[in-house]
Amino acid sequence: MNDQKLENLLNLALDATDAEREKSLNMNFGYDRQNRIWELIVRYHGDLSGVGERTKEIILLSGGYAIITAEESEIDWISSQPEVEYIEKPKRLFFSAAQGRSASCINPLQTGAFDLRGQGVLVAVIDSGVDYFHPDFRNEDGTTRIMSLWDQTIQRPKRNDAMETDITSKGENISEEGTEDTEDTGKIKEGTGEEIRGVEYTKEQINEALAAGSREAGYRIVPSRDLSGHGTEVLGIAAGNGQASGGQYRGVASKSDILVVKIGTAGSEFAGTVELMLALDYVIRKAMELGKPVAINLSFGNVYGSHVPYTRGILGLNRS
Repeated sequence: MNDQKLENLLNLALDATDAEREKSLNMNFGYDRQNRIWELIVRYHGDLSGVGERTKEIILLSGGYAIITAEESEIDWISSQPEVEYIEKPKRLFFSAAQGRSASCINPLQTGAFDLRGQGVLVAVIDSGVDYFHPDFRNEDGTTRIMSLWDQTIQRPKRNDAMETDITSKGENISEEGTEDTEDTGKIKEGTGEEIRGVEYTKEQINEALAAGSREAGYRIVPSRDLSGHGTEVLGIAAGNGQASGGQYRGVASKSDILVVKIGTAGSEFAGTVELMLALDYVIRKAMELGKPVAINLSFGNVYGSHVPYTRGILGLNRS
């Protein structure tokens, strides 16, 4: 059978034996071997009532499509009807995370003697933040894999502000000499020579939040949240260990340590290239401090000017 109204894969499946179909996930999908019945996706025009008389079921969809269930012996006849324009078989769907690893040829490198899962490497995500409670970013004992989380969007209150919960009291201030300054918590001064916005939370502080007993209690310690979920999803692809799915849907560098920067400004949903450069500089310096190589995922961008990495400043960071 080589009907031009039938897609190539359906023609191939109809020409194959049952044994050959069983060996292929695609050729066998949509076929009931026991009853020799196919589920078909059909593009049509006009009235399919005549076709319905010789098929098991027809489900009419909008836009001129229908799902037809029919015996294999009837497919030639269905195709010959003038109302039928095109017929294809169903395709199997896969979760993108698992399929992406396979398509990128990552799976062979994570089995056998290789076992390359990001051990000894940092994965940094500069994005909308992270849900640090998510199991994929935690070790087997429940502690965090996140070495530090810098939230640029949290506004520090002044030292004398009276607050029931001082959200910056957990932040770490690092002077240019690399020593802690307990007089002014919540600052990060890392080589730029000016005060940096936001609050940095350490691994120890995140672990304290995770051990607090609830999200509400944890957010009183580390109040950084991923409001859009984008950063969490990106980090899951890059470095999630799959604990939430029993290891099935893990990311690429599932045994790496993690750095997170929630990029932006206080009171605004938007970040600029200044915040981006600060984030990149922070990640590079933090990796040097920890003595580990770092892979940075950056899903932000714009459509202004050249698409060679955004500015001369960022090009300079690339060379550092």
